[in-house]
Amino acid sequence: MQESKGGNPHDPGPHLHAHSAITTGQMRTIGQRRREAEEKLDQHLQEAHNRSHPDDGDPGQDNNPQ
Repeated sequence: MQESKGGNPHDPGPHLHAHSAITTGQMRTIGQRRREAEEKLDQHLQEAHNRSHPDDGDPGQDNNPQ
């Protein structure tokens, strides 16, 4: 069994503090990843929309002549 090395016995240590402030670099990384994820989602939504509603011409025209 390991004994604590002084301090508060209920303190889980610095690596487990939930309310630690994040750095500016971490905020920038989060923002960049969020923007990239939103762009990717928009692209997927556009592709899905284009697959379900092709804009190839007049709605009265047959887009698959055989």
